[in-house]
Amino acid sequence: MHKRRVIARIDIKNNYAIKGIQLEGLRKVGEPNNLAKAYYEDGIDEIVFMDAVAAYYDRNSLAEIIIKATQDIFVPITVGGGIRTVDDIKKALDSGADKVAINTQAIRTPEFITEASRIFGSQCIVGSVEAKKGSHGWEAYIENGREPTGLDVMAWAKRLEALGAGEIMITAVDRDGTKKGFDIDLASQVEQAIGIPLIVSGGAGKAEDILDLLTETNVEALAVASILHYKVESVSDIKAMLISANCKVRK
Repeated sequence: MHKRRVIARIDIKNNYAIKGIQLEGLRKVGEPNNLAKAYYEDGIDEIVFMDAVAAYYDRNSLAEIIIKATQDIFVPITVGGGIRTVDDIKKALDSGADKVAINTQAIRTPEFITEASRIFGSQCIVGSVEAKKGSHGWEAYIENGREPTGLDVMAWAKRLEALGAGEIMITAVDRDGTKKGFDIDLASQVEQAIGIPLIVSGGAGKAEDILDLLTETNVEALAVASILHYKVESVSDIKAMLISANCKVRK
């Protein structure tokens, strides 16, 4: 098994890092580049920057933040939110991002994933899925968790892989910001449905939640936000706990 990755997720609104609950009720938690640099210096494996309001303005506005981040940070950076065209991807990569996360446009125009992976390589393309649980399973949502699509999450994750995505990032909207722990059932089912790396996001409230996810599933990576932003845990403490539990992580 690959060494598991611990990823810092930083959602951004108007150049501020923000955090909410279930992707709503957003509040400022700091300056994104300062947070990213601190997490990098403490041993984070990757960083995901998400434009939380891109859906409102039909654009991604993180280029300046990415350019600044890459001056001090030397781990892979993913940028998401408002990625709708090949030019959007090119701009993100030219700014210094290594990967882009695509949700809304992938559902509206699935062939965009195929085109993007053909031009830039599948390793650059992350299929982002916002999942909410209903009476018949999990449904994929768009527009930052506000709009249902009618798509079954498992079927959609499989299709994203077939379309050319190199990774899937699943956000459990119901768990996001709640600090109640990851949705282990969701993570396990998606991980078993696909053959590409899975990043799980939404719900971590303490280091033990991360250990639970990594011991109960085979997911390759996880993204955390609140526990880092609010200094509940540090990256180094999380890594130390996982290593002491014989969990293979990047040091």
